[in-house]
Order: sequence, then structure tokens, then C-alpha cells
Amino acid sequence: MDLKALIRDIPDFPKPGILFRDITTLLGDPAGLRYSIDTLASKIEDWRPEYIVGMESRGFIFGAALAYKLGIGFIPIRKPGKLPTAVWSVEYALEYGTDKLEIHQDAAPPGSRISIVDDLIATGGTAAATAKLVREIGGDLVGCAFLIELDDLDGRSHLPDVPIVSLVHY
Repeated sequence: MDLKALIRDIPDFPKPGILFRDITTLLGDPAGLRYSIDTLASKIEDWRPEYIVGMESRGFIFGAALAYKLGIGFIPIRKPGKLPTAVWSVEYALEYGTDKLEIHQDAAPPGSRISIVDDLIATGGTAAATAKLVREIGGDLVGCAFLIELDDLDGRSHLPDVPIVSLVHY
């Protein structure tokens, strides 16, 4: 299936000079969404994850669906103040400042096999911060999976040495 045909390009969003890859058109296509989830699941099932970690907010879409498909748990990574019990936090750099992500301290037992899933990897900052949170809870990061990878930004070079899969490359 040609997933690129289901992803809409939006020029100058969220600011001039940026070409935004809009996945809402893919999400609205039943066959495209099913193909994306099934293909990602087939690529990561050999890693034998026990949990999928998905980052707010589009990582929730793919992460929760993959966890369901694989019959494993889902762990949400949230922005500050959204999780109700004790959390680990990590601050990370953005091109225009910093941001912060959080995970429940008891999200998974230590030693759990965990895969990171998100809709897109660009510079790798969000995924790298998430990998730090997985380590904070004592998780064993077994791989990272993305719907889209922006190859020129080399985000995967900022991630730990684990298997990385992406379905669409720009």
C-alpha cells in the first residue's frame, strides 16, 4: 500500500518554511490505518515487547492500537501535570526552547521489555527523552517504531542502539 498517498503535505505549518506531514488523512482511511497498524505490529512482534510506550498525542493513536493488536500493555507519556500519581520527568531541547515529558514511576515492573511508538521521528528529541524515561522506570528498551521518518533530520542517531523501524521515509 502507498502510505505516502494517504499523507497530506501542508506547507508553512506550523510556521513559514515548514512542510507538515498531516496524517489525519491516513487515519481517516480505514484500509490505510489497518495496514499501518498491522505492518508495524508485524515488524515489532519479534522484539517481544511487554509494553508499548506512546507519546502525547499522536503516539497514543498508534501505540494503543499496537498494544491492543499485540495483546500487551500501553504506557502513556504525557506533558507535565497530566498524570495523577508520582512521575519521573525529563526535560529536552526543542529548536525553539525546551519541553518536558513525564511517566508514572510505577508504569511497568523493572526489567519489562518496552518499545517506543510514535507517528513521526524528526530530530529525535521526543523519542530520546522517552528512552530516558523508559530507563528511569527500569525498563528494557527493545526497539522504536514510527509511521514516518524524516531522514534528513537524522533523528535516529540520537536514539539508543536498538532496532528502529519506520514505514514511510521522506
